[in-house]
Amino acid sequence: MSSESFSKAYAEAGVDITAGYRSVELMKKHIARTKTPGADTDVGGFGGLFQPDLTGMKEPVLVSGTDGVGTKLKIAFLMNRHDTIGIDCVAMCVNDIICCGAQPLFFLDYIACGKNVPEVIEQIVKGVCEGCVQAGCALIGGETAEHPGMMPEDEYDLAGYSTGIVDKAKVIDNRTMKAGDVVIALPSSGVHSNGFSLVRKVFDVENADLNAPVEALGGKSLGEELLTPTKIYVKPVLALLKEVTVRGISHITGGGFYENIPRCIPDGLCARIEKSRVKVLPVFSLIAEKGGISEHDMFNTYNMGVGMSVIVPADEAEKALKLLRDNGVDAYTIGEIVEGESKIEII
Repeated sequence: MSSESFSKAYAEAGVDITAGYRSVELMKKHIARTKTPGADTDVGGFGGLFQPDLTGMKEPVLVSGTDGVGTKLKIAFLMNRHDTIGIDCVAMCVNDIICCGAQPLFFLDYIACGKNVPEVIEQIVKGVCEGCVQAGCALIGGETAEHPGMMPEDEYDLAGYSTGIVDKAKVIDNRTMKAGDVVIALPSSGVHSNGFSLVRKVFDVENADLNAPVEALGGKSLGEELLTPTKIYVKPVLALLKEVTVRGISHITGGGFYENIPRCIPDGLCARIEKSRVKVLPVFSLIAEKGGISEHDMFNTYNMGVGMSVIVPADEAEKALKLLRDNGVDAYTIGEIVEGESKIEII
């Protein structure tokens, strides 16, 4: 930075541009962990550069996704813990991209804050970088914007954007799906990053002791449970796609089973899910009990312990389960594809 890059007038208006420079310096060591072949840029320029390897691809297709973390951020503020929320931001983008069969290539983040505290920004970006490492993509740029008067000084918003690539012939095509195919569940790590407006209401988090151990959560505190980062499924799903015919993938986010599983089901078919097979995590039972929430609304809001579902031919189901388990995912079957018009039945 230039030694003359300081505006007294801007600082008096609430924006300290030198804090921005300090944030960039602090985050560089974390960003270095995410560098992958093709990432050819230093953070701080006007654009992030990436040169994709198109070897073996006949018709490369770019797949992009963007998302934020939502009101889960309120838990981070209350806990004053900011080093995992970035994982959620990456996950919400790359888990969507993988549903098309695409390998995420790079990621960019956007942080808007009431006041730029470099040490907090560093912790946020540290989490983003950990998410990128888990997804195998590079953090090639981003933006931190100080917005005095727009939000409290101790709060921020976080959003991200990712681009991936897949050969056109390998884009997942649900038109090949047929009755008899098997629905496989990939377990979630918790609530992930959806339904937190309801979570906050149920637990009255602003007035709760988030650090107190909760017996129903195995002794974990409520704050610790709720801040558990969203699981990133990129690497195990990419490994699966190399060996098994995959006819549909759904990222179970806001809207739960009822909204997300049908998104990969073609007309005339229905995913029949057996509730008894779903390994519901304790946190969801606690939310339902404390909030008096119906089973339908729980399955229509939360992932219920299933962060992603994958649909494969019946004769490849066992192979798929083994591959996923070999790649660290304790996958299991929760249903099958049948003929029908509703696209999903939970029985």
